[in-house]
Amino acid sequence: MSDRVLALAGLAQALAQVRRIADTGTAEQRILGTALDSVFRIDAATPAAIYGDVGALRPGLTLLRDYFSSQARDEQLPRLALAVLQLERRFVADEAMGRRVQHGIRAQATQAEREGSTHPDVLSALGGLYAETLSHLRPRVLVQGNPHYLGQANVVAEVRAVLLAAVRSAVLWRQLGGSLWDFLLRRRDMVAAINAHLG
Repeated sequence: MSDRVLALAGLAQALAQVRRIADTGTAEQRILGTALDSVFRIDAATPAAIYGDVGALRPGLTLLRDYFSSQARDEQLPRLALAVLQLERRFVADEAMGRRVQHGIRAQATQAEREGSTHPDVLSALGGLYAETLSHLRPRVLVQGNPHYLGQANVVAEVRAVLLAAVRSAVLWRQLGGSLWDFLLRRRDMVAAINAHLG
């Protein structure tokens, strides 16, 4: 459960950035970097290593704690998370798409390592990869926000790139044994694991 909540925290904080980008046109660069770096760490040794370290997931762990204690401020975030978890099921079932996405990520890995995963060209490529693959699965993940920003191609690409990172966390969560039953039957265990990480 300890590792599982890390993946869920990665999902939550990526989606919080999706919401922020859609509303304001900008992301928190450090959190954006954590999300996008995780996309390229396909063969990391541990869940914590995928995100750099546990400290990088503190915003997501705090979001989860607020959700479980009914103090969450963004009502759209849980709905967005559920949509991504549903999308992950369809994505994993489509082996050809999985290979295509992995190939697309590896194709950008060298530039991401050289320029950084938040470089505009990397963001654009990852956003394009999402648009060509995952955006065709149903149900689509619908992101609401400020029409002024969502009408800008670079903002849309950034939103899609971070959605790709969110799906990466959803895949990891499922690989670690996560299921929707966790929210119904294992809430106490999850809260204990979250609090242990937050100290």
